[in-house]
Amino acid sequence: MIATLFDFHRTAYAHCKISRCNSDYLAATQNVDSPGENTAYCAALRSYSRCTRRTARTCRGNLAYHSAVYGIEDLMIQKNCSREGPTSPPWPPAPEPNKQSFESLDICDYEKSYAHKHGQPPAYHHCATFGDPHVRTFHNEFHTCRVEGSWPLLDNQYLFVQATSHPIAKGSNATVMSKLTIIFKDVKECIDQKVYQAEIDNMPAAFVDGSMNGGARPGGSSLAIHERSPGGHVEIQAAYIGATIAVRQAGKQLSFSIRVAEEVAFSFTEEQDLQLCVGGCPPSQRISRSACCHSSADLAAQKARLICKGKLPAEDVYFQSCVFDVVTSGDANFSLAAHDAFEDARAFQGDLKVLHIFQTGAASCPSGSPLLVLLLVVVSGLQLQLYSSVLRSC
Repeated sequence: MIATLFDFHRTAYAHCKISRCNSDYLAATQNVDSPGENTAYCAALRSYSRCTRRTARTCRGNLAYHSAVYGIEDLMIQKNCSREGPTSPPWPPAPEPNKQSFESLDICDYEKSYAHKHGQPPAYHHCATFGDPHVRTFHNEFHTCRVEGSWPLLDNQYLFVQATSHPIAKGSNATVMSKLTIIFKDVKECIDQKVYQAEIDNMPAAFVDGSMNGGARPGGSSLAIHERSPGGHVEIQAAYIGATIAVRQAGKQLSFSIRVAEEVAFSFTEEQDLQLCVGGCPPSQRISRSACCHSSADLAAQKARLICKGKLPAEDVYFQSCVFDVVTSGDANFSLAAHDAFEDARAFQGDLKVLHIFQTGAASCPSGSPLLVLLLVVVSGLQLQLYSSVLRSC
């Protein structure tokens, strides 16, 4: 009889609480050894009857409810139960879900999941490329590159990022990023595969399929694009992998910055060994920023230093890169790219001790001050020859 009642319950309306009455009755009788123990059964049936009366108003017209009422009457007659008497103690309500545990199961929030598993927040790493381009690696190494064509910045289990560069001017070794492609690889529980592409003067605030998030999957909102400055700054939040990406344009060049969880940054195989964010520029593709100090560019370098001092707080690698780029390109907008890269580093780099990187060797050439030029006039021929050798060595 009761089994029949529960079959009817499957079609009950959501607002009718007959299901709770059914559950309480089953719970009260599940440990009764024999149907002959009428005292326990009668107490359970009286509780069952009271429960149905309490939910009568919301269960009008509900077939499961009416079947339960008639079934209770039949069972009370069969077991010779009186309508008055003791009832079963109320069954304790189901415990509230542990909010912390529930949130920790949200696998599309990397930071929460990691903290739940390890009892501490994850470690993060920062990489950026801007200007000539200059690359700051996850290991806080800093290179200036002549990488022309397409090169991977990242290539791991979750992300593929490719930068395409072209020469700043005909015959120049210096190059700038003109196109950026970011592939957010399919993560079954969270997002569909999404591709973002930006080119000079074309920085959309959407993925190539026109969407602005990770798709229709439950964790789709864990990947989202935000336009911070129309045509100039797009930020992509990828919470499911603990990553934030900034794409910018300054003048006629693009820049890229990322803050990403450590285990995501290094989740690659031996075959994925060419990544500028991991290993920096190949040695054959590195160029010296001290080229900006060559004697033929002294006046340009002095002007560039003044421009860059107005944008950057310290004469670190960002300042050196700024001077190099402004001198090489003749375009003051390169100072904006260096400034933006520094601001991204300030926001993304968790360890402020390594925010500034100082490489004295890259800027060890003489600066060509007026006093030094005057001294060159009066020094001996041998000294002049020695000074010229120093300049060439830079």
